[in-house]
Amino acid sequence: MAAAASSLVSYGSDSDSENESESGSVVQKADPEAVAHLQPLKSGGITTLAALNSAPEVAVKEGVETGVHLDPALKEVDYNPSYETMFAPEFGPVNPFRTQQMAAPRNMLSGYAEPAHVNDFMFEQQRRTFSTFGYALDPSVDSSSQVTTNTYIGAVDEAEKNKGQTVFETGPKKNEKRKKLKGGDASEIDDFLGPWAKFQDEKDVAKPSEEEQKELDEITAKRQKRGRNEEEAPAEEKTILHIKDAYDYQGRSYLHIPQDVGVNLRSSEAPDKCYLPKKQLHVWSGHTKGVSAIRLFPASGHLLLSCSMDCKIKLWEVYNERRCVRTFIGHSKAVRDVCFNNTGTQFLSAAYDRYIKLWDTETGKCIAPFTNRKVPYCVKFNPDEDKQSLFVAGMSDKKIVQWDIRSGEVVQEYDRHLGAVNTITFVDENRRFVSTSDDKSLRVWEWDIPVDFKYIAEPSMHSMPAVTLSPNGKWLACQSMDNQILIFGAQNRFRLNKKKIFKGHMVAGYACQVGFSPDMSYVVSGDADGKLNIWDWKTTKLYHRIKAHDKVCISALWHPHETSKVITCGWDGQIKLWD
Repeated sequence: MAAAASSLVSYGSDSDSENESESGSVVQKADPEAVAHLQPLKSGGITTLAALNSAPEVAVKEGVETGVHLDPALKEVDYNPSYETMFAPEFGPVNPFRTQQMAAPRNMLSGYAEPAHVNDFMFEQQRRTFSTFGYALDPSVDSSSQVTTNTYIGAVDEAEKNKGQTVFETGPKKNEKRKKLKGGDASEIDDFLGPWAKFQDEKDVAKPSEEEQKELDEITAKRQKRGRNEEEAPAEEKTILHIKDAYDYQGRSYLHIPQDVGVNLRSSEAPDKCYLPKKQLHVWSGHTKGVSAIRLFPASGHLLLSCSMDCKIKLWEVYNERRCVRTFIGHSKAVRDVCFNNTGTQFLSAAYDRYIKLWDTETGKCIAPFTNRKVPYCVKFNPDEDKQSLFVAGMSDKKIVQWDIRSGEVVQEYDRHLGAVNTITFVDENRRFVSTSDDKSLRVWEWDIPVDFKYIAEPSMHSMPAVTLSPNGKWLACQSMDNQILIFGAQNRFRLNKKKIFKGHMVAGYACQVGFSPDMSYVVSGDADGKLNIWDWKTTKLYHRIKAHDKVCISALWHPHETSKVITCGWDGQIKLWD
């Protein structure tokens, strides 16, 4: 092999000399370092050839392209880029405030959630345990190692105390719970005293002292006595005459219609033209609490009947001296409503003591009490001349009850409303009557037929606790609890007149009675602020507003024979006359 190497070297040198001589030109000799590996090595008398590395030297790409950004659009990289290269900014300088968490990839708002396959029950169990006890198994630890190491996160002390029990394992066992609920074994059933047994021990029960016990006994005795009195009989009736002479020189009582007042009160015709009231003319004061309702004497209107929350009913003069004529006392609670018969010789009163009483207007005597143990909210005589012995009352138990005065018994019940009945108004020549209720509906009934033939209820409707029939009998004015006065036709179809809606007053929560002027020019109503509001009937514009009372103005009546006299009453206990 050494001979072959020497011959190869000599061959190379000979060929070089020949080439030089043939071409006649000078050729540069080979670099000795480049052919150093071809020279034989001599060591210990043996000539060897140097080892040859035929792989070329290749520079690392990062070294060549230091700082060059990795194209994010690349799908495949043929070398191992460093962390800085991978997360270098795409444009511009490096963000000095960017944290590693911000730079890391995210697939949700709070970071990167690795896909994991966890049983739904196991996850819910650990979540509930953590929210209840404050500890849970560490999810970062391999599940196979948790059996032996029991690594927890959160309240580790609590976990050790509970021995790592989950929320489903700490409660009573199924058998124990059942045993406890059933009261133990069957042999122990005689000893089971019930769920209230622990309160039977006298030490655990608080007892009143002797003074407190005595006071409690007195209160209980009073309640029982009062309850017996209410159930046994109504309150005692009495009357007080406030004028000296009940009869004049001709033997006529105060029920006689006066003829010296400047107005023909016997006439059935209404005034031709009505005007707005401007000033206060008189104040009737005598009630100690709020006035609930006022009613004018039928036809003439020369007397005024008022009922109040002071449990009294008073009769007043409208003309001349405007005195309080008589007081009727016979209810133990606030009086809600009153109603004259056609002639005015008798009237009914309904009160919260659950009694309806029939009174004689002239003598003040209570003729008869009526009750069905429910609170009457409104009461009305049948206006027909041949049915003056019958009256209807709207009750708190959703019924309209019809009584016969002669027998004192209930002769009919109209039971279709779904709430307490607030008003009853006779229409269509008294053949029908309209009722409104807390169920936000309006129902029309034929007399003596206990099934309503017309039912009006819209989703937008509110309760209408005060209803007034117009003087011409064609319209019903209903005080709605959404601060509006709605007008319904009172003949045939009972449709809502959408062109006649009176607004601008605040009455929500109060049953403020509506009134009409005799010539149908104006509509009047009180409101929650104690104001008297007057609207024009044709245009529905609010014409006038008067501060009438300090508290709620609950009723407003326009005198049927006067052009501009309006009577109002309020919860301040006063009744006022305006002109």
